[in-house]
Amino acid sequence: MPKSLDFEFSDAASRDDDVIQCEKMHVTMGPSHPSTHGVLRLQLEVDGEIVTKCTPVIGYLHRGDDKLAENMTYNQFVPFTDRLDYLAPICNNVAYALTVERLAGLEVPPRCAALRVLTSELSRMSSHLLGLGVYAMDTGALTVFLTTYTERERIYSLFEELTGQRLSCSYTRIGGVTRDVPEGWLAKVEKACDCVLKALDEMEGLLSRNKIFTDRTQGIGVIKRDFALQYGLTGVNLRCTGVCADIRKDRPYSGYEQYDFDIPVGTVGDCYDRYLLKTEEVRQSVRIVRQVCKTIPDGPIFAEDARKICLPPKNRVLTGMEELIQNFMITTHGPQIPAGEAYFEAENPKGALGFFIHSKGEGHPYRLHVRGPSFVSLSTLPVLVPGHFVTDIPAILGSLDFVQGECDR
Repeated sequence: MPKSLDFEFSDAASRDDDVIQCEKMHVTMGPSHPSTHGVLRLQLEVDGEIVTKCTPVIGYLHRGDDKLAENMTYNQFVPFTDRLDYLAPICNNVAYALTVERLAGLEVPPRCAALRVLTSELSRMSSHLLGLGVYAMDTGALTVFLTTYTERERIYSLFEELTGQRLSCSYTRIGGVTRDVPEGWLAKVEKACDCVLKALDEMEGLLSRNKIFTDRTQGIGVIKRDFALQYGLTGVNLRCTGVCADIRKDRPYSGYEQYDFDIPVGTVGDCYDRYLLKTEEVRQSVRIVRQVCKTIPDGPIFAEDARKICLPPKNRVLTGMEELIQNFMITTHGPQIPAGEAYFEAENPKGALGFFIHSKGEGHPYRLHVRGPSFVSLSTLPVLVPGHFVTDIPAILGSLDFVQGECDR
């Protein structure tokens, strides 16, 4: 087990033209460290308390998901997408399913699309609530974490009632979703939205004008517009620089164009800006969720024109020979997706999550590649961290809001 901190001294101090150069120290932060939000290792070079060099070391959580996908059917890979950004699993499910459906030329029914939007926005709320809570805890505010975590658990209880799972939901399927909402579930969602807004008000009252929090976040970890574009940042980490870019607005999917919501944009690009944007994004997700609950259409939750791709209803499998054979073939050989290539990006809580799939007309991908936003966010650390104090690193990491499962894969 590697130590959280170890030290290695460089050359001894020297004097050059009356300027004393202190000896620099090499410090290893992580991978077993609460402030690194997972198994992330930072190799730091510090001059006193100032960081002069930062090298992120990743790969401790590597599972080879891209390669695993090539050896299982399309539906079998759905649970593996849960383990990417495991704080927003349904968002990953939806992005992957939409990629395969684009390749297969499938169009899901309106009710299925609405359910995907509803559950994705609940996942966004859950992810941001946890991100804000641990971010506050990293900067010394424990009460905020308890408040936001309580609301996150409330949303997880809704997921458990809908999908049977709290964390790894595996809710989508190619061409649809696993099941419809139970009776009375939408009313519980609207009640949960009221509780989330109340918790946000309480959190902002504790943080937004708190002297300790503002001193630790304002002017820290500033990301400039050109820098964000050059590094390919997306999500909050891009919008905090003043760039209004959101795939849900720019390239709508799953019917997002039907809903009225705003895209919060920052002006400074520092850690405090990213806190404000995440808070406002939760409010906008509440707006979307409420609209879906009021306007969700009736109808099927699976694409009816995809008999060779989608699993038939269980009651038909138990009563019809044709459906039984179809269920057996799709389960054992996988849905026969047409040959070709497809790439799709969805707006996830951490940024743009993209899937590239190359199919040769078989029941499994010939090649699959995931574009994870957390990997891009961590690539900025060698430029973003130097010049800051060591104690600024937890604030910077918490504001970037990455997750190692998505970065390492």
